Amino acid sequence: MTNEELRLELISAGRKAVAQLIKVAKKDIIKDISMDDDLAADKMKNAAAAKKLAIFDAFEILSRIEQEKMAIEESKGEGSRVDNKQGFAERRSGKK
Repeated sequence: MTNEELRLELISAGRKAVAQLIKVAKKDIIKDISMDDDLAADKMKNAAAAKKLAIFDAFEILSRIEQEKMAIEESKGEGSRVDNKQGFAERRSGKK
């Protein structure tokens, strides 16, 4: 397989991973936990932390997918987004 084919497979796998992370983020935090339970607060805190991690991981994966798609486009010669009037630091800063 070529690098491009491998990248496309990774992009597909990344999209599937994001879909799974979305399912985790959508689940209810509280299920049949009585508020008198001493562990209820810890369970809620852990569930909230897991949701936060799932959401941030999903955004990180999506960001990386976009980077890889741009790299594939550039390698095909479908136009470079590099502005030659800017230096390396200016391009990497994300400020236009």
